[in-house]
Amino acid sequence: MSTLTGKVAFITGASSGLGAATAKYFSAQGARVFITGRNEEALNETRDACQSAGADVATQIFDVGDRQACFAAIKACINHYGQLDTLVNIAGKHCLHHSTEASLNDWQQDIDSNLSGPFFLCQAAIPHLLEQKGSIVNVASIAGLQGQAYSAGYCAAKHGLVGLTKALALEFAKTDLRVNAICPGGMDTPQISGLQMPEDIDFDLLMRSAGLRGMMPPEEVAPVIAFLASDSASAIHGAVYPVDKGKTAG
Repeated sequence: MSTLTGKVAFITGASSGLGAATAKYFSAQGARVFITGRNEEALNETRDACQSAGADVATQIFDVGDRQACFAAIKACINHYGQLDTLVNIAGKHCLHHSTEASLNDWQQDIDSNLSGPFFLCQAAIPHLLEQKGSIVNVASIAGLQGQAYSAGYCAAKHGLVGLTKALALEFAKTDLRVNAICPGGMDTPQISGLQMPEDIDFDLLMRSAGLRGMMPPEEVAPVIAFLASDSASAIHGAVYPVDKGKTAG
C-alpha cells in the first residue's frame, strides 16, 4: 500500500509544470489533493487528470503572494477534507533581469511568489500539520544553492526558502512535523519555455547554470516530492535535496 494513501496534500502551482505533475503523481499514489494555481482553465485540466486516476480533488484559485488569500486557502482545504497532512510549496515565478535595471515590482514579484508565499502558507498550515504529524516540502531550486546570472531576485528568494526550511526544521524539532526542501535543476516546463529575458543577455553567463545532462521532465522530480511527503521518509527532517542531474556536484 502506498504511504500516501488517504493523506491530504495541499499543492500550489498545480496549473502546469511540476505542480501539475506532482498533483497527478500524488493522486496515483492514493492521496487526496487540494490543488491551487492562478490559471483556472489549466488548473481544471490538472483536476480532471487527477480525477481520471480516481483521486478525490478540490481546487482553489489564488495568488500565493497574498497573505490573506493563503490563510483562506488553507482554511478551505481544512473545511473540505477535515485535515491536512502535507503542504507542498511549488508555485513561483522566474524572470531574468539585468540587476541594475530590475524594477521594484520585478524584485517584489520574485520575493512574494518564491519566499513570502511559502512562508504565509507554512504559517497557516503548521497548526493543522502538527495535528496530523504531517510534513512540508518546499520546492526551492539550484538557484537556492548557487548564483545564477540575471536572477538576483530569484536567487535571493530561493536561498531564502532553503533558509526558511532549515529554520522551521529547527523550530519544530521537538514535534513530529517534518520540513524538507528539494532544489531542482532545469525542468522542461511552460515556465522555462516562456522565460522572459533581456534582448542583450550574455548567453555564456546564462548557460553556466545549465547542466551537462540537459533539462528534466517534471515527472522525474514529482516522485522525490512524494517520497519526502510519505511515511517512508519519516526519518528525514531539515534536509535539502538537489534534484539536478548532478549540476551542483561540482
